[in-house]
Amino acid sequence: MTERLSPLEIMTRLVSFPTVSRDTNLPLVDWVAEYLTSHGIEHHIWIDPDQPHKAGLYAHVGPRVEGGLVLSGHTDVVPVDGQDWSSDPYVVEERDGKYYGRGCADMKGFDALALWALVEGHYADLKRPLQLAYTFDEEIGCTGAPPLIVEMQKHLPKAEAVIVGEPSMLKAVTGHKGGTGFATTVTGYEVHSSLMHTGVSAIMEGAKLIDWANHRNIENREKPQTDLAAMFTPPWTTCHVGMVSGGTAHNITAGECRFWMDFRVVPGESLPDWEAAYRAEVARIEAEMQAVRPEAKIAVEKVFHVPGLVPEEDGAAETLVRSLTGDNGSHVVSYGTEAGQYQEAGYSAVVCGPGDIAQAHQADEFITVAQFEAGHQFMRDLLARLAA
Repeated sequence: MTERLSPLEIMTRLVSFPTVSRDTNLPLVDWVAEYLTSHGIEHHIWIDPDQPHKAGLYAHVGPRVEGGLVLSGHTDVVPVDGQDWSSDPYVVEERDGKYYGRGCADMKGFDALALWALVEGHYADLKRPLQLAYTFDEEIGCTGAPPLIVEMQKHLPKAEAVIVGEPSMLKAVTGHKGGTGFATTVTGYEVHSSLMHTGVSAIMEGAKLIDWANHRNIENREKPQTDLAAMFTPPWTTCHVGMVSGGTAHNITAGECRFWMDFRVVPGESLPDWEAAYRAEVARIEAEMQAVRPEAKIAVEKVFHVPGLVPEEDGAAETLVRSLTGDNGSHVVSYGTEAGQYQEAGYSAVVCGPGDIAQAHQADEFITVAQFEAGHQFMRDLLARLAA
């Protein structure tokens, strides 16, 4: 009989692949594909044409009809560089009631449970289909999910609902902020600082854009908040610059300044509107720069776009998760996930997975044995529901 691995055995395999976003995830995808093939499970691999070392995978079990459920997780993890780990981050180790390893919480623990459920569902008499989606590049802007969603809808019957298994302590998270970010490069004109009026300092001009963000934050904090926005912490859209670099010497006007401008947008406000506002301010400052030196300019590249997850009225995904967990609380988060991208593509979506988001990206990342076992029971109950 073909081997059917336990959730822990699967998580141990998945964690062993160092799928840091900057590197390839193909060995993991190939292993999963081989495992599914051994069970005769329909699956598809989609290789990113712009990054042939990255791939997503999707699979289907049960009747080939619409109205099923997708279990979705990302395969990439954040680096361990500079972190002080007590054990090998790519070897799952159990200590004191916890499973340690990079990705155990975020989110190879869920990935393992989802793969286990898919294989078990293949051998069950499911009345509704179950699908699996493994994405990539979530950690660097949720850029891998949208093309994979498009491919899924080309080749599989469209599911009704999606559970994105980010660590939520198995609570139903029904809303999150949207996010968008822009790599901004300000090009100035270098002159000696004693003659700075004849040049353009890229740093000082870039500082105007950063200060524009400061003022928007003040305005957003002080304006009346909608009931939807009030669910979030903080209950307003935030504008943020986390890194700035540029310049060559203290007495030369900077020839270049680089930074990322990020927006985390509450549901009810528009990501395109915030992009338009930022680009308008960029154009205004660029015109002032070029009035001094025509060579000066500002380049803006959108590096990620993550739509918010809007709470649904009687959403199929939320209803299913609540019926399985008994959780009737109201939960929203301020970070982004791929759930908003599924919702934008026409799926009912909810975030629900085992583990605590506080462990994500940390040294000695862990998921408790109790949470992992609770996730296993969640999957058992889900399979029973799909077979009913």
